Amino acid sequence: MKQITLSILLAFLTFSSLFAQDYTTPNTGVVWSLADIAAASPTTITGSGSNYTLLGNLTVAENDTVLIETDLTLSIDAGLRITVFGTFIVDSNQVTFTAIDQAAPYDGFRFEDNSVINIKNSTITYGGGLRVLTANFIITDSTLSFNVSGTTSSAVIQLSKGKPQILFNTITFNENPAIGSAANAQVSAVINGNYIEGNNIVNSNRPQINLGVTIPSETLQIINNTIIGDPANDMAGGIALANFVGGNMDANITQNIIRNNRYGIAILGTNANVEITYNIIEDNNTQGNPDLGGSGINVISASSTMTVNIIGNEIRRNLWGITLQDQAMINLGADVTNGGNNTFSENGNGGVVYALYNNTPNTILAKQNCWIEGQESTAQDVEGVIFHNVDDPSLGEVVFEPFLCGITVGIEDNNLANFGFYPNPVKNEINFNNIHSFETVEIYGIQGNLISTKVILEGVQTLPVNLPSGLYFVNFSSKTGSITKKMIVE
Repeated sequence: MKQITLSILLAFLTFSSLFAQDYTTPNTGVVWSLADIAAASPTTITGSGSNYTLLGNLTVAENDTVLIETDLTLSIDAGLRITVFGTFIVDSNQVTFTAIDQAAPYDGFRFEDNSVINIKNSTITYGGGLRVLTANFIITDSTLSFNVSGTTSSAVIQLSKGKPQILFNTITFNENPAIGSAANAQVSAVINGNYIEGNNIVNSNRPQINLGVTIPSETLQIINNTIIGDPANDMAGGIALANFVGGNMDANITQNIIRNNRYGIAILGTNANVEITYNIIEDNNTQGNPDLGGSGINVISASSTMTVNIIGNEIRRNLWGITLQDQAMINLGADVTNGGNNTFSENGNGGVVYALYNNTPNTILAKQNCWIEGQESTAQDVEGVIFHNVDDPSLGEVVFEPFLCGITVGIEDNNLANFGFYPNPVKNEINFNNIHSFETVEIYGIQGNLISTKVILEGVQTLPVNLPSGLYFVNFSSKTGSITKKMIVE
């Protein structure tokens, strides 16, 4: 009897799958829930409550809205797609979109031109990504992991136009890069507060964030993200912006942590106006071949009219610190008040340190930087980590004086460079051992404004931190000297 019952069940499932059909909402201006669609087309969506299954392609018509405002899971059959011409809103605490069978991914989401998309608190896994053809796109506090090529093949979130917002998401271990756009698509996205790790599992020659030209007079914002590579994906870079097809490229890349990629940041093309400020760019050397990559920051341009300001970054243990190619021009410190304040440490290959490699005929202003972190350098020391016309007369000069290294003369302690506090990034307090007898701690904003001052004692200290998210500078000082450290507040 049990065997007969099982046979009947299998026959029923086979019969149901044969009659699964695609469904398009009727375009009458109605707001639909998944329960509504299941009632209207039970061969397309089955289930109720918190569990639904999509068995046919679903299209949301131009005048209709799909609204998901309860916690639920939608399991999607292999190869299926959700296409939206109208409005698609996820407004709940936890919604999951995933494949029925992880080994048989669904095709993904396609958001057509002029659709309105607002997704939050969602987990999107084992699908073909999000093809975003609309400018009206927001995704926040969501997780996108283990997605493959499908409706997108260039990035798990593939953008096409406008000013989409990608905020505070986790984007990890997808087959393709995390965020991308076509070379000629004008996109000035806001990409803020995301955790991005281990994407581009196919290991193609693409970065985890891969964008092209921007909207004229609208700045692309890549800020406060953490972008971590997987050493197994040794062709995957960190961030690349390119405009080889023409057009403008206006971008602000600030306060990101970029580690363990093939390279950190690459700016490619002309008509660039890019600010690269206060990033931590470390250990981007996974490919291990200095002839093919490994720069903390690489700028390539056929024109010397570009504007790339590089200010306040920490650039450590890449195969190259900053590399300039063709006719690239940057401002690495024009004077005391304009640029500089970058810190370099142990960027090198073949036993040679290359903090800056100027492989152009242009003169580069690079004043007020710390070229060898942790020591008070001489001009000869700095010369030894910069490659320019002194090393090859065909190249342009790097003007690096005056320079600084962040340690004020006066504290006689060889261990001062190792002084620090933890945790960093900070949530609500910092801890440190005041073995150097500092007397005060001052916190400054990135504009140099003093925020707070606290008197401290020798020994183990805990200092409360109650500040908005962002980058700050913490100055520890005594009568004989001081040291300033950067602090990131989450």
